[in-house]
Amino acid sequence: MSLASYELHERLDRLSSASADRDILVSLAVPPEETIGEARRPVETDYAEASQLDERSFPKPLTDALETVRSELNEYDEIPESGLAIYAGVPDGDLVTAVFDDLPVPIDESIYRHANEFDLEPLEDVTEPESTHGLLVVERGGAALGVLDDEGVEPLESFESEVPGKSSAGGQSAERFERDRERQKREFFDEIADRARRTFLGDDPVDSILLGGTTGTVETFRDEADLDHRLEERINGEFAVEYATQQGLEQLAEKGQETLEERDRDDVRETLGEFFDRVGDDDDPVAYGREEVDDALAFDAVETLLLSTDLEGADLQELGERTEQQGGETVVVPDDFPDGTRFAEAFDGVGALLRFPID
Repeated sequence: MSLASYELHERLDRLSSASADRDILVSLAVPPEETIGEARRPVETDYAEASQLDERSFPKPLTDALETVRSELNEYDEIPESGLAIYAGVPDGDLVTAVFDDLPVPIDESIYRHANEFDLEPLEDVTEPESTHGLLVVERGGAALGVLDDEGVEPLESFESEVPGKSSAGGQSAERFERDRERQKREFFDEIADRARRTFLGDDPVDSILLGGTTGTVETFRDEADLDHRLEERINGEFAVEYATQQGLEQLAEKGQETLEERDRDDVRETLGEFFDRVGDDDDPVAYGREEVDDALAFDAVETLLLSTDLEGADLQELGERTEQQGGETVVVPDDFPDGTRFAEAFDGVGALLRFPID
């Protein structure tokens, strides 16, 4: 997972867990086509009213939240190109504030309200999927295509095969029938391959493909279909699936989930493995622990920064930004597998592969 994506998800998770016993949490989301004046108007109206009424009509935590949103809005002369979302409130005695002004996808819904929870619905569609996987089920009687991303399974299309069943006739008629049947089967497989190419390799190609069906049918499909080499390279596993339907796509996604999770960790494991190797080898420069990595960043020596998900979001953001400023990359290390746990516990969740050694 990229650092930016992890930070965005982590901030949204914190907001989603906040709640109060009164309607004192303020949510404001503004699409890019609105003006800053339109965004300020309802906040200024409520704030002016709150300043004139007593605590029972406008609780002080709500007034404080409105003042915070008002102050944040005053930092902008216009709405950013992807929109603007501001959340403020005092759910448990401490002021919580979150501003989103550089989202990967524009906000398309305008909201302003105060409630006992933050309204995150306008941001549900702006978090880009971390990865998208094609789902392809091939059966003798048909095929189904879909995609799997952070939101779940989305069926795209399914179609039936017109390949006849096996003939029970004998002699030359049976041989001719079988030749025609084999030709129709190959044509059907080629049609599946062509639809998969157009679906999975278009403007937004999938990261990998899960292939499902009965074992014999899947093997025959891969052997006989005119499958684009880019699709072949993306196939990330074959799984036994009974039906070329939405039910079959769901079954394929469920069976392939563990494989996908392992694949997503491959790059992390490779980088983490290099880090562990360097720790025991004086020839390759490495730093670990917050203090050492701080020093390395001060010398612009960090090539690859490793940060555990066990860290606080503020630490992740600060170290990641400093690494990016010096042209390095950041790898976020999940702490839910053995090497990730070891990294979090033994190295405080902070490490770096260096361009050159520092004293």
